[in-house]
Amino acid sequence: MTHCGEQDKSDKLINFRDRFYIPLASDGTQVIYFAGNSLGLQPKSVRDYINQELDDWKNLGVLGHHNAKNPWLPYHEFLTENLAILSGAGEDEVVAMNSLTVNLHLLLVSFYRPKGKKYKILIEDKSFPSDHYALQSQILYHGFNPSDALIEIKPRRNGYSINNEDIISFIEEHGDETALILFSGVNYFTGQAFEMDKITEAGHNKGCIVGFDLAHAIGNIELKLHEWNVDFAVWCSYKYLNGGPGAVGGAFVHKRHLQDSTIPKFWGWWGQNKSKRFDMDHVFQPIPTVESWQLSNPPIFQLAALRASLDIFREAGISELRKKSISLTGYCEKLINEFNDGRIDIITPSDPMQRGCQLSLKVKKDGRNLYQRLIRSNVICDWREPDVIRIAPVPLYNNFSEVERFVKILFSPDNA
Repeated sequence: MTHCGEQDKSDKLINFRDRFYIPLASDGTQVIYFAGNSLGLQPKSVRDYINQELDDWKNLGVLGHHNAKNPWLPYHEFLTENLAILSGAGEDEVVAMNSLTVNLHLLLVSFYRPKGKKYKILIEDKSFPSDHYALQSQILYHGFNPSDALIEIKPRRNGYSINNEDIISFIEEHGDETALILFSGVNYFTGQAFEMDKITEAGHNKGCIVGFDLAHAIGNIELKLHEWNVDFAVWCSYKYLNGGPGAVGGAFVHKRHLQDSTIPKFWGWWGQNKSKRFDMDHVFQPIPTVESWQLSNPPIFQLAALRASLDIFREAGISELRKKSISLTGYCEKLINEFNDGRIDIITPSDPMQRGCQLSLKVKKDGRNLYQRLIRSNVICDWREPDVIRIAPVPLYNNFSEVERFVKILFSPDNA
């Protein structure tokens, strides 16, 4: 038996792969799906979860809000416990709602409050463009110039990852004029996982609010948002959480902020006191949890799809998934380094504690052509300009044998 075969045989999570639909190639064989960092695969249970709500809609109509098997009125609450586990938070600190950038804007309304010389926002270099757009627009809304008020922390010369020591030093240097720090939990381009606890502590030491975009972190690495004292966080659910295309997003606000009536926020009826929501008066009484940031009633079918996946996460356990992820991605890195003929650099940190399951491969020549050849060889990964192929061996549904097959395809003579 090969080494990868032995690892698959001893993998305690191997059967979870059978809980997902693996796309098929034209010859009927399963593709190597390494794109879970862009869109997670569909759990086979999703159809039953959504069909239940379709049946209740068909049979009950509006009465489904109260009388459905899973009543729609509180449906988002069915996801709360599992989201709290995955984010390392209290159940009153997390909510499934909206989409990532919408949630980011809503929380920036509350937490970006420039005053005097503290008006700048600090962000890492090469963060996701939508984060930049949101921050730039918020800065403009407050009457500042993004070219001055948005500060980027960059890697050292000719580097890709940003040293944690450099981040802390940068915060200490610029913190007196920084109102808010927004970092990714895991950078989408390099796959670097940032030390969120240390960034938060350094930011708070300078009187800054600290938030995180967890799009590439939640469901990928273990999080302890409450313990780390993070002020707020937002995420999407269609990547590692397998919520489906355009899935409902999520948000976290630390407990210490929940009762602070001085924090500005936009109001909507789904943030209203639940016992008063249908009184139809015009006096807003916020729910005493992060739910007060909700605006409108959520999409039930999207919540149902995400719930199906979160129930699988609960069964597998994020700690066990993380252990497998470290081993699986480490095996992939090891094989790439063994076979590498000099055409590829791995720009993701080699320290497992500084990455999730993603590896970003910088291709020195004809990178897009190599990517297209991988696609034609039934390897589903993705391309990021100007020269990076991103792969993500996801522990829920990928295995060691696939990693070995991928590396052989990557360095096959046909791809030279």
